Amino acid sequence: MPKSKQQKQETIQDLTSGLKTAKGVVFANFQGLTVAKSEELRKNARAEGITMLAAKKTLVKRALDEAGFSGIDTAPFQGGVATFIGSDEVTPAKIVSLFAKKNELVTIFGGIMDGKFIDASMVKSLAALPSKQELLTKLVGSMNAPISGFATVSAGVIRSLYNVLNAYKEKKA
Repeated sequence: MPKSKQQKQETIQDLTSGLKTAKGVVFANFQGLTVAKSEELRKNARAEGITMLAAKKTLVKRALDEAGFSGIDTAPFQGGVATFIGSDEVTPAKIVSLFAKKNELVTIFGGIMDGKFIDASMVKSLAALPSKQELLTKLVGSMNAPISGFATVSAGVIRSLYNVLNAYKEKKA
């Protein structure tokens, strides 16, 4: 059933507001997937805090123009376009790329990062990066390593002193 003019306008508004506030956006086609697979993709996206909006290519083009991305060529986009909008740069790319590996019908067209269009290969490269949480974990571990090493060395010195004093005590006894 075709969408009414009001529904199309609401879709454009949702896409425009999402594009303006997003740090990372991925465009993909998921036509041909079963309803169960489509719902699985939406569920995975929601679990990571990603908004997924599906619209026709012309509506996406209008939303891009309204959001200030008029230089983006939507010619490679085919059929319905699923737009994945995230609050960080990596998560939308990770979710879509991971799902595309399991389902050949999902095709990544490209995305937006730092206000610039990136192609599908760049989206896949971005998906290979560790997430923000993983990077923060590594940073904390790196910051903690010198302190942990110092504590180990200090404990070793005290342990050595204890062993020397204990050996002296046993020698005297």
